[in-house]
Amino acid sequence: MTDRPVRIGLQLQPQHMDYATIRRTAAEAEEAGVDVLFNWDHFYPLSGEPDGLHFECWTMLAAWAESTSRVEIGALVTCNSYRNPDLLADMARTVDHISEGRLILGIGSGWFERDYTEYGYEFGTAGGRLDDLATALPRIESRWEKLNPKPTRDIPVLIGGGGEKKTLRLTAKHADIWHSFSDAETLEHKLGVLREHCAAIGRDPADIEISVMGKPEDRDRMYDLGARLFSIHTGGPEPDLTALREFLAWRDKRNA
Repeated sequence: MTDRPVRIGLQLQPQHMDYATIRRTAAEAEEAGVDVLFNWDHFYPLSGEPDGLHFECWTMLAAWAESTSRVEIGALVTCNSYRNPDLLADMARTVDHISEGRLILGIGSGWFERDYTEYGYEFGTAGGRLDDLATALPRIESRWEKLNPKPTRDIPVLIGGGGEKKTLRLTAKHADIWHSFSDAETLEHKLGVLREHCAAIGRDPADIEISVMGKPEDRDRMYDLGARLFSIHTGGPEPDLTALREFLAWRDKRNA
């Protein structure tokens, strides 16, 4: 874990901006040197005007696969509930090929109730949605083996969330990257739980890259705990990359 280089991600939140702005900001972030470009998988804004401008996740990722050339791309995170797992695997494989091997499959169990009710999905319970994710992940992995052509690489799977009984157990079994939304103190505890789940199945926890939301005040502590992928976010009609550029400079010092 500790020998991994620091990487910086930008979650370009697809809310309250037109697509020309999204495309331009993605290009600016890639030119600035960002390592991973994320969006998110929702149907409505999560902040600001609830019915403001918003765009769909996976069609956007396909467009980014063509409009970018170096950065990895993915969702932080895909909602498992919105697509049949075999279809999602095929979509991911297709974007993987379009991007020439730059896709990360970020996935989680889903939580934003309005998405479900407005688009006709059953919201159910948090536990039920996690059970669905546990069923979906092996189907995704199995479908990748059956597709022709297969993915260009072993598509990295990023699992987002911190539930100790289910999410972290799924992370230990299936994930290449674990994304935590927690603070440093909570992260330390969750990493202990993740190590226990890895030990139970005989997996080296160092195989899992630790991903967090980047905050200047605790990034050094997060780094000491083992975090190596730090993502910040921007959105709105005038997205600002000032914080991204500062994090990129910090990355370069850390990796020197």
